[in-house]
Amino acid sequence: MSIKTYWKKQWGSLLITGIIFASLNGCGNGGDNTPSNGENSSGTSSLLDRIQSRGNLICGVNGQLPGFSFVDENGEYSGMDAEYCRAVASALFDDPAQVEFRDLSAQERFTAVQSGEVDLVSRNTTWTISRDTSVGMEFAPIIFYDGQGIMVRKDSEIQDLEGLADKSICVLSGTTNEQNLADQMRKQGINYQPVVFEDVDAVYAAYEQERCAGVTSDRSQLTVRRAVLANPDEHEVSSVVLSKEPLAPMVANGDANWFDAVKWITFALIQAEELEINSQNISSFENTEDPQIRRFLGQEGNLGEDMGLPNDFAARIVKHVGNYGEIYDRNIGQPFGLDRGLNRLWTDGGLLYSPPFR
Repeated sequence: MSIKTYWKKQWGSLLITGIIFASLNGCGNGGDNTPSNGENSSGTSSLLDRIQSRGNLICGVNGQLPGFSFVDENGEYSGMDAEYCRAVASALFDDPAQVEFRDLSAQERFTAVQSGEVDLVSRNTTWTISRDTSVGMEFAPIIFYDGQGIMVRKDSEIQDLEGLADKSICVLSGTTNEQNLADQMRKQGINYQPVVFEDVDAVYAAYEQERCAGVTSDRSQLTVRRAVLANPDEHEVSSVVLSKEPLAPMVANGDANWFDAVKWITFALIQAEELEINSQNISSFENTEDPQIRRFLGQEGNLGEDMGLPNDFAARIVKHVGNYGEIYDRNIGQPFGLDRGLNRLWTDGGLLYSPPFR
């Protein structure tokens, strides 16, 4: 046999083997390894389907933080985080009441998501790299841009971190606030005494009882907690900002369909405000000819159905809970006078921005 004939036979065998292998590899799903609608990355049913079958959303919240999530003596929840949960329930069931709230401590929140105790956590939680990776969370778009601050008594005349040298500072354990405080004090070579608690009410009770010279947390939290102290005028949130604290809802990693739903429900709140659609005027858009608004409200196209939601999911949200601006004003702006700052729309100089609904 000539060398030429030998190599021709070898290449022919390799070609046939490759074709057979490719055909076998493509069997079953047409060669597409992307999970089908209704499945997560592991091939099991998505949490989105299970929630819809169950008929209600289980949402983890704080329960002790006015303005974000606070439960009153009648068991009624209020606050931005609570209303976000209702927005998700509205998108899924056209009913904001179809949500079961679970109060979670700072230490419990991640385990509750990992174990499946809750479907979603909306609990003034900072998005960090470790939480997004090693802890196994998936963060939805940021719903509140915050920064860590310190509250002190006015008569203490403490103006900066140096003023807290060798003094005690109250802080909640299991939070980024605890680490940020330690980092900043270490960076500046300031000695201090952390007074750590596992319960947020205990933190502020200790501060009010003067067991610590200052208390540290997100500036928004300090502002709303100051308002409910016995003598709020005797306290002030200093101008010191220790860190950036982007607060966002979170779900468990590995379920693309559920994460997509939560992500675009969040964007819908922002986009509605940008389009100037709110709970009071939404009915006036029923006959709009604006194609962008028609797609957003589900009057044409299949943007909702393509991710397992009703096409009118955005309209449901606005109808029941309003747009982002309404939620902010109702829970943070009006009760506590906290300026929106970075939480304005991008068109108003803020950081809130939604990708296009198309």
